[in-house]
Amino acid sequence: MIESRWKLVPVLVAMLAALPVGCGRDHDDAGRRGNDEMAESFWALEADTLAGAKLSFEELRGQVVLIVNTASECGFTGQYAGLEVLHERFGDRGLRVIGMPANDFGAQEPGDAEAIQRFCTEVYQVTFTMLAKGQVLAGPGQSPLYRHLEAAAGVLPSWNFGKYLIGRDGRVVGYFPSKVEPLSEELTGAIEAALR
Repeated sequence: MIESRWKLVPVLVAMLAALPVGCGRDHDDAGRRGNDEMAESFWALEADTLAGAKLSFEELRGQVVLIVNTASECGFTGQYAGLEVLHERFGDRGLRVIGMPANDFGAQEPGDAEAIQRFCTEVYQVTFTMLAKGQVLAGPGQSPLYRHLEAAAGVLPSWNFGKYLIGRDGRVVGYFPSKVEPLSEELTGAIEAALR
């Protein structure tokens, strides 16, 4: 049995030798081009803010961006306070915190734009950018931002306060689920590394 396997070795070597030179490199180049295109498509996004203005993500180019799906009636809603601290602590170094209210999980963001804005400013003194309420989950109404994040990171939030960290190059650095607190060492360490 072992002898018959060894007879296959020269055949396999010949097959490998017949492969085009550099085919692995071409694959790597294609992957790199795909990542570059994904990064460029992040900067091409636009979204409405909670206040009704238009935000072009091109304005964020070269900054580190933390994108969070938020909700006002969630057990994780207290994370607004930590997100505001991140905004104040790292904003001068190039971090942009962006929240997008969504009603996808447990219907925990039932309010309209005015109610959400009032809640964020009065209860948590939020000064970071808040986008208009949108849909996180896949489907016909999914926000283009979250369609992009799903494609780029391969994951969608499974609850409110999922966090995507985007590097200065427009690529997703990491995804942090709801349970990862904004001021945790895990997230602040990743932010520090991305800002370097």
